[in-house]
Amino acid sequence: MPPEMKSEDREQEVGIPISGRSLSGTLGLPPHASGIVLFAHGSGSGRLSPRNRFVAQSLRVAGLGTLLIDLLGEDEADDRRKVFDIPLLAKRLLAAESWLEHEPETRELRLGYFGASTGAAAALVAAACRPERAGAVVSRGGRPDLATADLPDVTAPTLLIVGGLDTDVLKLNRQALTMLRCTKQLVVVPGATHLFPEPGTLEEVTQLAQQWFLRYLSCDDPPAV
Repeated sequence: MPPEMKSEDREQEVGIPISGRSLSGTLGLPPHASGIVLFAHGSGSGRLSPRNRFVAQSLRVAGLGTLLIDLLGEDEADDRRKVFDIPLLAKRLLAAESWLEHEPETRELRLGYFGASTGAAAALVAAACRPERAGAVVSRGGRPDLATADLPDVTAPTLLIVGGLDTDVLKLNRQALTMLRCTKQLVVVPGATHLFPEPGTLEEVTQLAQQWFLRYLSCDDPPAV
């Protein structure tokens, strides 16, 4: 069941300007947000993904702001080259991060990234590019192997969440974990496949992400693991 929202929570559609186009986004801000999480969806998905919206709603209930954006425009979404163009996706995430940095309601909030599939690779590249801004990263069924060259430069505490039955992706995440030099953790959700459709598994992902972000975005000096 989706978490219950508070009446004070606000969700609005926004446009993120980049390279002569505007990327569609959904910004959600609970009262007195303690941080904000920027979502990077995977291939074939977007800001309206029910899985990411479920996670975002749970984060807002916990007092964290969220920004879900379409990293590709409608004219780009069917281009497989752009779907797997990690530098392009990371560049657009950084544009969204810059937009948040200049908005009065969000510029003081610590930033986290939540990435799924290819979006997780883009989130890790973005976190490596601006380590002073990235406060935490969570990957759900991610492909960190697509960001191999940037993994050693990630300084933000990084949580990798993988389904126990998603064997190929689990192997790639275990390899990526050894390349990360930051505070890091790999959590395997038993009985879950790549998209976490099994009963209770997405809820477990949500709880893990919520705990990670609250730990590292809610204070200036996060504890060491």
